Amino acid sequence: MYLMYNFFIPEETKVEEGEVSTMSATVISDAMVMSAAEPQPVAAKLCDQIEVTYVKCDCCGLTEECTITYIERIRERYQGKWICGLCAEAVKDEIVRCERLISTEDAMNRHMNFCKKFNSAGPPANPAVHLISAMRQILRRSLDSPRSVRSMPSSPLTIGGGIERAGLARSESCFATLSLVEEHNE
Repeated sequence: MYLMYNFFIPEETKVEEGEVSTMSATVISDAMVMSAAEPQPVAAKLCDQIEVTYVKCDCCGLTEECTITYIERIRERYQGKWICGLCAEAVKDEIVRCERLISTEDAMNRHMNFCKKFNSAGPPANPAVHLISAMRQILRRSLDSPRSVRSMPSSPLTIGGGIERAGLARSESCFATLSLVEEHNE
C-alpha cells in the first residue's frame, strides 16, 4: 500500500515599501511504502457480527436471518437449541403462567411439545374460524395470567381488608358475538 504525504512549506518574501506581498509555498511530496497489517482481532469480531446466516427454530421451524454472535448467545441461553423470538416469548410466558416455579428448560420442553402437537395436527378445515378461536384462547390466557404492577393502575379493589389488583367494570361482555355466515349462491 502506498501513501502519499504532501507538506506545504510557506516561503517568506521580503516586502519593500509600496510593494504587494505575495505568499508562495513549496510542496514536498514523500511516498512511503506500508505493508498491510495482519487482521486485528477487533476486525475479526466486527466481521462476525456483520456476517449473517439463516437459522431454523427448533420449536416452530421458522427460519430467521441472524448474526453469528446473536445465534451463539441464544443457543447459550436455551441449552444449545436455537429458538426464534416468538418462541422465546412463549417460553417466558410459560414460566410466568405456571403455578409452580419451573426452569427455562422445562418451559422450553413444554413449548416444544405444544409446537409438535400443533404442527402434526395439519391445517384446519376453516382457517378463519381457527384463527378466531386461537385469538380467543390467547386473550383468555392473558386475562387469566398473573399481572405485573403497572405504573398507573386503575383504582384497586378492596376485598377482605386487603388491596387486590384493579378490576374491570363492564355492563356487557367484551367478547363480540361471532357467527359463521355462509354465502349461498342463488
